[in-house]
Amino acid sequence: MAQETNSKYLINGKQNILSGSAPSGDLTLGNFIGAIRQWGNLQNEYNCYYMVVDLHSITTRQDPKVLRERSISFFAQYLAAGLDPKKNTIFFQSHVSAHSELAWILNCFTPYGDLTRMTQFKDKSVKHPKNINAGLFTYPVLMAADILLYDCHLVPVGEDQKQHIELTRDIALRFNNEFGETFVVPEPFIPKVGGRVMALQEPSRKMDKSDPNQNNTVFLLDEPKVIEKKLKSATTDSGTTIEYTEEKPGVKNLLEIYSSLSEEKIDSIVQKFEGKMYGHLKVDLASLVVEKTQHIRDEYKRLIADKNFLHSVMKENAERASAHADKTLSRVYDKIGFVPKA
Repeated sequence: MAQETNSKYLINGKQNILSGSAPSGDLTLGNFIGAIRQWGNLQNEYNCYYMVVDLHSITTRQDPKVLRERSISFFAQYLAAGLDPKKNTIFFQSHVSAHSELAWILNCFTPYGDLTRMTQFKDKSVKHPKNINAGLFTYPVLMAADILLYDCHLVPVGEDQKQHIELTRDIALRFNNEFGETFVVPEPFIPKVGGRVMALQEPSRKMDKSDPNQNNTVFLLDEPKVIEKKLKSATTDSGTTIEYTEEKPGVKNLLEIYSSLSEEKIDSIVQKFEGKMYGHLKVDLASLVVEKTQHIRDEYKRLIADKNFLHSVMKENAERASAHADKTLSRVYDKIGFVPKA
């Protein structure tokens, strides 16, 4: 069933792919390496849908003014990072009402027990004990709706989101088994290197755009001097040898960032810095990060100043996303017995 469904919903012979990021903080170097740069590489090979995931962001309290400004900033950064709005469909999740509509339907086909096993709900409940809301609990179902609306074959995700993709697959298979072929059953797409950039000061955990300690994170719009300062102060260890090993998580993280941006193999980088101190690696890495992200900062400044252009692209892309999403939603409505809209 899954293979048949997957092949049926190709567009122009290409598979569909979807990803996004929630505007709950500023975009980071980790977002760029693990997701956004990958998106740019995929836009010629797949039919790509990329969201500013604003519906998901309100599971934690947001300042409305900041959320609005940051959402527009995310959209401009997507474009500045090289996503072509003619080749990709780039849109705000909240601008396509089908996301919320399908999420409700899928909530009714998702067992409570499946949601209780989601580790992100447990983690976020600990982080935000005064705001453990229903949206936080059913977040993975909305994520499933996001993916299934666009007949997605592949979903670029980090390891921390893989559990949500498994739930999406379970929901799709359960619905298909009960109502007949309806949804494409997606597969996770996880980059082997650079898929998970770790925090600079605490390399045991992922770099997070909402981290209160800003020294943990390089933001895409950080100025060069700020990038240099953050990387020079990154945690390494008490030794001096530059090695790629689990025993040196800080150095390992810096080497992986270097490898991802330079496209050099880890072994070659280690050899390049043989006999040198950590400081040499940090200085060279800072220069590399500045070089690889400078065009994003320059293009972003140009785009964010042209609000008319941004809003026209938002409108055009939201309409394109809605056209596909509404077709899927109509298919679902028909299967479950809703009366067609007049």
